[in-house]
Amino acid sequence: MKKKVLVVFDFDHTLVDKNSDMWVIRCTPEQSLPAWLENSYQRGRWTEYMGRVFTYIGEQSVGPDAVRELMQTIPFTDGMIELLKFIYQNKSQIDCIIVSDSNTLFIDWILEAGGVTCAVDCVFSNPASVDQRGYIKVQGLHSHSCEHCPVNMCKQKVLRDFKARQVDTGVHYHTVCYVGDGTNDFCPMKALNEEDIAMPRTGYSLEKLLAKSRGKSTALKAQVIPWSSGTEILNQLKIIQQQAELF
Repeated sequence: MKKKVLVVFDFDHTLVDKNSDMWVIRCTPEQSLPAWLENSYQRGRWTEYMGRVFTYIGEQSVGPDAVRELMQTIPFTDGMIELLKFIYQNKSQIDCIIVSDSNTLFIDWILEAGGVTCAVDCVFSNPASVDQRGYIKVQGLHSHSCEHCPVNMCKQKVLRDFKARQVDTGVHYHTVCYVGDGTNDFCPMKALNEEDIAMPRTGYSLEKLLAKSRGKSTALKAQVIPWSSGTEILNQLKIIQQQAELF
């Protein structure tokens, strides 16, 4: 059984410093959406809403090449490029996955633009592609029974299933480092163990939610270490790496 470190990243407001689904709106002629479309969103059904947004963008004669060019201008969060390069340089010890409610097309394009695709072992996000009309289409990642997550994705299920598959291939993680910012990262963090680390972005909703849960039955087992830049996460990884040499 090979023991490694697993780093799990959210994407929007974590690896990148913006929300990719909001960033894409900049490619519309007015750089905004009509009210009827904005008002069509239903809670917990964001991916379905984005499907309508992509159809609207296609109807404005904005092709996938223009969308790709725009998406590749989204800024990475400070220090994240350097962090991902460090992870790539230490692939024998560190696995890295992205678990995001964005979509696979955006994430692939953006990682490519940053030159860091090779650092990421797997991307778990809503599958997206370009149809025959040249429109982007997106669908939910999976179905699940979690009452706390949107209908298209439960990040805890993604994490548990991934770890189980890795065990079947002979890989065990002595430490999981989960990096996120939003409330939808709370559910997977509840699956972390005492030897794991939950890293919420400073000043964002996840950090506030974790603070509220402290001392309650919903409190995490994992150590909580807030972060504000990729450099801080990199430093924490180096500490984990040193500790891992004891195994």
